[in-house]
Amino acid sequence: MPSAGLVYPAMGAVLALKREEAGYKGSLPPYITLTSPLGRFSEAGFLGVNYRTFATGGDPNQKEFRVQGMVPTRAMTGDRLQERRDLLGTVDSLAKEMEKDGAFKTLDTYQEKALSLITGDAKKAFDMSEEKDETREKYGRNHFGQSCLMARRLVEHGVPYITVHNGGWDTHTKNFDAMKRLLPILDQGFAALLEDLAQRGLLESMIVVWYGEFGRTPKVYNEPPWFGGRHHYGRCFSAVVAGGGFKGGQVVGASDFRGEKVQQRPVYPWDLAASMYKLLGIDPMGKLPHPQGCVAYVSQLASGELPSGGLLKEIM
Repeated sequence: MPSAGLVYPAMGAVLALKREEAGYKGSLPPYITLTSPLGRFSEAGFLGVNYRTFATGGDPNQKEFRVQGMVPTRAMTGDRLQERRDLLGTVDSLAKEMEKDGAFKTLDTYQEKALSLITGDAKKAFDMSEEKDETREKYGRNHFGQSCLMARRLVEHGVPYITVHNGGWDTHTKNFDAMKRLLPILDQGFAALLEDLAQRGLLESMIVVWYGEFGRTPKVYNEPPWFGGRHHYGRCFSAVVAGGGFKGGQVVGASDFRGEKVQQRPVYPWDLAASMYKLLGIDPMGKLPHPQGCVAYVSQLASGELPSGGLLKEIM
């Protein structure tokens, strides 16, 4: 089992580190996932837990949506929360007199941050009741659509990196039945997000990407037990990129007529990542701090050991 020291951090974790180094003062965590983490694809790896994503949990489409660990229950009034804080302060004061330990100062910092999230303006970012019914319908009254709307709200509250997780695409069986269910939801939520960001003047200053970790086999497997399934396929697949300096309305690269091989202008995952880092003001060839002193670059492209189609020139 590889240790955390060997796991490369997700882009959100790298961005959280770089924003912290630049003096990020936001009231919300710099790296948020809506709503469940993506496992190994959202890890902080060797950067450590301070740069791990904050996953909200819950379902933004539910009337009683509450962010796990942040929004208190209705029974927890402001007065009751203050009483608990006062009691904690009394206990801490006694403990500090007994143990002159600098760890308490660190604890105080985390407690203040936690209280700010629960009682401060930050919690308003997650209050979906502030949105008009018309807007919510535009995004789609489902988990993914409302997560996209929540993402727009988080952008407006200054969160630098947001991941919206939309699962269910592992269509080894009955692929086309799944597409009839999944595609309308995805199209509506994604289109509404792009349109909303553009109308609010936010799209030019942020990047929106939509992709998975690999594609699906061009060949459809109709025989049992697949019944029209498509399997994992990493040799040729696509990503949608918008905003942040990328030019829209064009296709970069092409496959052969079967969609099996890249035929023109390959774009490798590390090419896209390095291009995004560059637009975000982060040197893709720079290095990351590693607890074991290993050489770790911001982008794997910097190692010079991987094939590359080069940075996307459309951003230059």
